[in-house]
Amino acid sequence: MPASVANVTDNRISFAMAVLLVAGILLAGCSTLPPLSNQTISTALTDTADTRLGKAVHADAQAQSDKSGIYALEVPQDAFAARVLLARAAERSLDVQYYIWHGDTTGYLMFEEIWNAAERGVRVRLLLDDNGIAGLDPIIAALDSHPNIEVRLFNPFAQRRFKAFGYLTDFSRLNRRMHNKSFTADTQATIVGGRNIGDEYFGAGEHMVFADLDVVAVGRIAGETAAVFDLYWASKSAYPAEAIVGKAGADKVQAMIAQFAAVRTSAAAMRYLEAVRSTRLIQALIARDLPLEWAHVRVLYDDPTKTLNKAQKAGLLSTKLREAVGTPARGLDIISPYFVPGKEGTLALSAFPERGVRLRILTNSLAATDVGAVHAGYAKRREALLRSGAKIYELKPDAESDDVKDAKKRHKGGSSSASLHAKTFSVDRAHVFIGSFNLDPRSLHLNTEMGFVIESARLADAVSSWLDRSMDSAAYEVILARNGHGLEWIERTAQGEIHHSVEPRTGFMKRFGVGFMSLLPIEWLL
Repeated sequence: MPASVANVTDNRISFAMAVLLVAGILLAGCSTLPPLSNQTISTALTDTADTRLGKAVHADAQAQSDKSGIYALEVPQDAFAARVLLARAAERSLDVQYYIWHGDTTGYLMFEEIWNAAERGVRVRLLLDDNGIAGLDPIIAALDSHPNIEVRLFNPFAQRRFKAFGYLTDFSRLNRRMHNKSFTADTQATIVGGRNIGDEYFGAGEHMVFADLDVVAVGRIAGETAAVFDLYWASKSAYPAEAIVGKAGADKVQAMIAQFAAVRTSAAAMRYLEAVRSTRLIQALIARDLPLEWAHVRVLYDDPTKTLNKAQKAGLLSTKLREAVGTPARGLDIISPYFVPGKEGTLALSAFPERGVRLRILTNSLAATDVGAVHAGYAKRREALLRSGAKIYELKPDAESDDVKDAKKRHKGGSSSASLHAKTFSVDRAHVFIGSFNLDPRSLHLNTEMGFVIESARLADAVSSWLDRSMDSAAYEVILARNGHGLEWIERTAQGEIHHSVEPRTGFMKRFGVGFMSLLPIEWLL
C-alpha cells in the first residue's frame, strides 16, 4: 500500500474511533438514573408452613430444627428441572435473583414458568443484574406489567441502547456487579450455587456446556436465604424495572406470550424437555425417593453496599468464609473456574502445603476457559504454587470422566465442549462451600457473591473423591518442567502419559495473547 494511501486510511480510522468515543461520551453523559423514591417495600413471606412445600418438609424440618435438608444438583438437566418444579410447586411466593439470564431456549422456558406462577396468584419478585440481560428489555417490561410480578434491576445502566458506553463515564460503579444466584419458593425451598439461567448452564448449549454445581435446600436455610434476598431487594442499587426499561403495553405482553409458545414448541425445546423428563431427579421424585441430607448449613453473602464501595470488611463473604471454615488442618480442595489468587493469595495458599496441608486446585485449561484474560491473571501464579507443593489440574475442553459427561449431556444431535463453572471448596473433607464465589479479585473486591457453607463430611468427601477419581481422565496435571525451566502438562490416556511443553490444544496466537495480557496491570479487574 502506498504511504500516502496508508496515511489517509490511518487518519480515517483514527477519526472514526474519535467520533465513536465522543458519541459514546455524549450518549452516556446525557443519561442518568432515576430517583429511587418509587421503590416499594416488600419482604419475604414467612406464613407458608401450610403450603404444599411447607407441608412436605415440615416433619423433617421440625425434627431437625437446627439443620437443613440438602441435595446436590450436579447434572445440568436436574438443575433445570429443580427450578421448574419449585416454580410449579410455589403457592405464595417466588424470590429469584440472578447475575445472567439469557434470552435462549431455557431462558424463555424459565420466564414462562415464572409468568405461569404469577397467573396462579403467586407473588414473584425477580432481581436481575443489569449487565447480564442483553436484549431483554421488552421481556423485562412485559413481565413487570403483571400485577403479581415485580422486577428490579441491580446497578442498572442509564443508557439502554448502547449500554457499554456507560463504562466511559461511570466505570467505577458499573464495574461492580451482583453475581448472586438464588431461587426460593414459598420461603420453604431454595436453590443456590454457581448456575445462571441459560442454555450453557443447563446442558442445552450448542457450543459449550458448563460443568457446574447447585444445591437445593429446605428447612431453616430457605428462610435465611430469603432474608438475604430481602437485603438486596431493598438495597439502593436495586431499581424498579419500569423506571429503567419503561412500561409495556398489551401488545408487548401478547408478543412475549407468543414467544413463549414458539420456544416451547420448537424442536430444540421439545428434545431438551424430553431429556429433562428422564433425569435422575425426576425419577426420584416420581418414586418419592429424593435422598435429602440434613446438615448444619450457613448462608454467606456480601453486604449489597459492596457495589457502592461502602461495605465494611466484616460484611464481606470472604471474611465470613474464613470464619466459617477455619484454617485447614489436613487438606484443601479448590474448584474455581476463574482462579486468580494474586500475589497475596498465592502467598497465603502456598503456606498450606509448606506446613503439610494438601492443596489441590482445579480450574480451566486455556483450551477450556471462556475468558482468556482471567487465564492470563492465573497463569503467572502457577509456578509459585507448584513450588510450594500444591497440585494443579486444568480441565480439558473435552473432559470425559463420568461426572463431566453428565455435565455435557444435552438434547440429541451435535456436540459441545466442556468448561468448568462450579465454585466449591472442600476443607478437611468436613466442610464444603458451594456458591457463586470465585477465588479471584473480582469476587473478593468488586462483585457481590453468596453461597452455602455445609457441615457435611459426606458432601465434602464427595467433592474431594471426585478429584481423586476423575482428574486423571478429565484434566491435565500441571507440573514443574523436568528440565527445571517452565511448566509441563501431563495428559493421561489409555495409551499412557503424554507430556506437553506448551498449553495443550492451543495455538501460538492464543498463547501469545494470554502472555501479553499477563504483562498488563489488569489483575485487579479479573
